Amino acid sequence: MTENISIVQLQRLLVIEGGWFKEHAVAPSSKKLNKARSNLLDHVKRVGKSEDLALMVASEKAIVEDELTNHANSKGMVSSLNAALAELTATEKLLAIVDDEARYKQVDQSYSLPKNREKGLPLDEARQAFKSHYARLNNLDRARLSEDEKKIIDARKSNMFQAGKLYAQRQTKTLGVDLGQSWSIRH
Repeated sequence: MTENISIVQLQRLLVIEGGWFKEHAVAPSSKKLNKARSNLLDHVKRVGKSEDLALMVASEKAIVEDELTNHANSKGMVSSLNAALAELTATEKLLAIVDDEARYKQVDQSYSLPKNREKGLPLDEARQAFKSHYARLNNLDRARLSEDEKKIIDARKSNMFQAGKLYAQRQTKTLGVDLGQSWSIRH
């Protein structure tokens, strides 16, 4: 082992970082940040409880836009967030037609192959976006985040799951497919 690189040195650095993290957690600005995150969490949860699919998608899109503008700090993150925005924008377009039987039947027909269907419904761009974004949020949950940030991620994941379920219900109604209550996000 070289003199400048050692596990002991790493352990010391982690202890120093941990001390600063604990000090930061009790700073006045940290308390304000925690309050802001608590308010954000409450809002995201209320959006989920609303069962308003368009609001869920618009809210998630606004959060992703904010992340892109204020928090993206790597090419990979920028790319992921841009992909999420494109998917959410495509979802908004499908929300505008999913309840229109004539227009949505065209979408249904364009997803006719078995690999593009699940339980009789097309895995259109909206369904794919909900699953993809859920997976993206699931990966974020594994990152080095504060407990408050993880709670917000969990609420967003819940909203994407609920949005996917609500969207599938609208598909079933428009296409006349009877699925009962089953719908899930495949991992």
